[in-house]
Amino acid sequence: MKLVTNSLEDTVELGNRLGQTLKPGMTLLLEGDLGAGKTTLSQSIGKGLGVKRHMTSPTFSIIKSYKGKYRVHHMDCYRLEGSDEDLGFDEYFNDEDIVLVEWYTFIEDYLPSEYLHVAIRYIDETTREIEFTPVGDKYIELVGELSENTIN
Repeated sequence: MKLVTNSLEDTVELGNRLGQTLKPGMTLLLEGDLGAGKTTLSQSIGKGLGVKRHMTSPTFSIIKSYKGKYRVHHMDCYRLEGSDEDLGFDEYFNDEDIVLVEWYTFIEDYLPSEYLHVAIRYIDETTREIEFTPVGDKYIELVGELSENTIN
């Protein structure tokens, strides 16, 4: 499913709706160039999940965890390129928590076999194309729910 958001507010609303739709144990792999909006989308997903704290980019800490409706782990693996360091990623992918992963290609060996891939493409200053590719039945169902609840 592809959607176009025409403002920051549209992107935030989409992330909020996605967050409200997520179920325990779900993993989202976020892809996009620097500045495409991965962190903005992650923050709004967190709001949809009831996270009260402001979610900041975990670029330097790699992983930040938050409490909301479910525990949310926000990972930014950009600094791990070429690293063989074992940071215990497999502990975060479980049946209870939500995991949002930016720059996921650097930890592919640790990723679950089912996930929602979210590709964000910068069109211009305010416009983004966001494509959702579900891998696994529960993610196909998730995208169906999101589609029903989203007007574009």
